[in-house]
Order: sequence, then structure tokens, then C-alpha cells
Amino acid sequence: MKTNLTAKIRNEHGSSASRRLRRNGEVPAIIYGSDNKAMPISLDHNTIYYALKNEEFHTSILNIDVDGTKEKVLLRSSQLHAYKQQVLHVDFQRVSEKEEIHIRIPLHFINEEVSHAVKVQSAHITHIVNDVEIKALAKDIPHFIEIDMKDIQAGQTIHLSNLALPKGVQLVSLIRGEDAAVANASGIVEEVEAAQEAVSVADIPTVEEKKSEE
Repeated sequence: MKTNLTAKIRNEHGSSASRRLRRNGEVPAIIYGSDNKAMPISLDHNTIYYALKNEEFHTSILNIDVDGTKEKVLLRSSQLHAYKQQVLHVDFQRVSEKEEIHIRIPLHFINEEVSHAVKVQSAHITHIVNDVEIKALAKDIPHFIEIDMKDIQAGQTIHLSNLALPKGVQLVSLIRGEDAAVANASGIVEEVEAAQEAVSVADIPTVEEKKSEE
């Protein structure tokens, strides 16, 4: 995907200036971080609009040429219009090769349909979370983290500690001691077991009860 963007320094500020930019097909944005002064910029609207639809754009190191000055950044946030197909504002953070970055990365679940839980046990897999916060150097940031579900069994839960992480990547929640659930498999097998457990001795009629009913 394209990771090179062209931008211009934005000299006018405020709501009125931003509205004028949007009418002219541009998006107001800002670049901040790395102990450098924040840099207000403007970008082509359609370029950003379609780039935001690409998942990798949100986790890629982007190269922005701002009037001849090169900046390496990560997308940090974007503001969209409530009902129009319009990007209102974008925030970028400068990245340093030596500094670790906190960023949310999407999870990709694969092989669910052919997993033991679904194919043999007729279970249903539920995704509890769809992304995770990681800590890594810019060069080590993955576009996504893949979770292979082929061996999952009915009643089993996948936790953060079960994820296979790329080299140099740490999960922020695990660093904090929080091993949260990511996905689980539940369904027919568990329902049958639950139904069996629900039947107690008290529910079985005695001989006297049967006679009285007759």
C-alpha cells in the first residue's frame, strides 16, 4: 500500500480556516511528538479518505513530505463527519527508531471453520476483542497479529498469553499483569453438559410419587 504522502504547511488556523480547506478538497492535520514543535499541515482529502479504508494504513510507518521536509509518522487519530463521506481532521505522531511506541493492532482469526470445535463439536466461536495494544519499536510494529484457531476445543478460551507475537513485540496488558480473554468456543457440547448437570436427584420421581400419579 502507499505510505508516502504529500502535505503543505498550514499557516492559517481556526474553524474558519479549516472550513475553507475542506471546501477546497483538503484536510487539516497536525504532526506532533519527538520533542519537536507541532506542525499544522493540510493534505489532499481524497488521498486520506481512501487510505483510511485500508487497515494497514493505520499501523504503517508513513512518510510525509511537507513542503520538502521529510517526516516519518504514525496515524494516531482521524475525525470523520457524522453522516457525510468526509474526513474532518487527522493527527500524526512522529516516530523515532530508538523509542518504543504504544499502538493498537488488529487481530486476524484464521481457520475457525475447520477448527475441531466448529467442525467436530458444532461449537460457536466468539471474538471477545478484535485488537490489542502493543509496545514495540517502529520497525517491529506488525500490521496485524494472527491467531490460528484450528486446534481450539469446545469450552476452551484463548487468552492474551496464548498469542504468538512477532519478535520485539510486547502486549501492554500482559506487562500490567492482565491476561484477558481474546476468544472462546461454546455451543452444543457445553449446552448438553449444562443440561445434564441441571438434573438432580430431587427431579427424579420416586415410586410413591408414580403410584399417586396413577
